Amino acid sequence: MEKTKKVQPVEKVVQKPVEVKKEIKKEYKDKVYELNLNNTPIVYVLKSRGLFWFDEELGYEREMKYCENQKTIFVDEMKGPERLSHVIFRDGQLFVPKEKQTLQKFLDLHPWNGQKFKEHNPVVIAENDMQYLEAEIQALNTAQSLDVDRLEAILRSEYGNKVSEMSSKEIKRDGLLFARQNPYLFLELANDENINIRNVGIKAVEANIIKLSNDQRTFMWGTNDRKLMTVPFDENPYSALAQYFKTDEGVEVYQTIEKKLK
Repeated sequence: MEKTKKVQPVEKVVQKPVEVKKEIKKEYKDKVYELNLNNTPIVYVLKSRGLFWFDEELGYEREMKYCENQKTIFVDEMKGPERLSHVIFRDGQLFVPKEKQTLQKFLDLHPWNGQKFKEHNPVVIAENDMQYLEAEIQALNTAQSLDVDRLEAILRSEYGNKVSEMSSKEIKRDGLLFARQNPYLFLELANDENINIRNVGIKAVEANIIKLSNDQRTFMWGTNDRKLMTVPFDENPYSALAQYFKTDEGVEVYQTIEKKLK
C-alpha cells in the first residue's frame, strides 16, 4: 500500500500597499503688513539691523538683518557683501509680494511684530468682527430684557450721579446705547451679582444716608459719622461696600438703607 505524501500548505504572500509619501508643497502668497501705532506716520522706517531672534533648535540667539542681496536673514549664514536694505511702511502699510520670501521671514520673526506692526489677516479680522457682532447682539438682547432698576445699576457704575436725574425711558435708551457701544463691558456688568447691591450703596451716599470719607477709605453713617467699615487697600470702595452688605452685620445695615431709600 503506497504511503500518501503530505501536502504542505502554501503560504500566501500578502503584499502590503506601498505608501507613497506626498510632498507637501509650500504655499507662497503675497502679504500685507500694517502699523499698529496710535498715530500712523506717512513714512515709517522699520529697524532692520541689530536684532536678535532665539533659535530653539540651535539653543542660542541669532543676529538677523534684512539685506536684499542675501538669501537669509541670519548674519551667521550670510555670504559675501551685506547690503543693508530699508524696510519702509507708507501710509501705515507695507505690501510684500510672494517672491520676496526673505523679507516676509524677516518681518514674521521681527521682535516688533505684533507690537508696532502686524500682518493684515482678513480671516482673523472676520473672526474678530463676528465675535464682536455676536457680543453686541447678546448685549442688546440682555439690555432689552432687563428691568429699569437693573439697568440703572449698570449705568450708574459708568455714568455716576446723573443717572438719578434720568427718567425710566432715558435709562432704557442709554442702556441700549451702552450695550451697543461697549457690549463686553455691559455683559460683564449685567452678570455681576453685586451690581444691584453696589447701586444701593451709591444711592445711599447720594442721599446722605451714609458717607464716604474724602480719602475713600471709610464709610460712615450720615447722621452721626459713626464708622460702618474700612475699605481694604487698593479696592473699589463700592465693591468693598457690596461685600460688606453680605456679612451678618452688613445685612442689617443694608436692610435699614433700603427702607430709608423708599
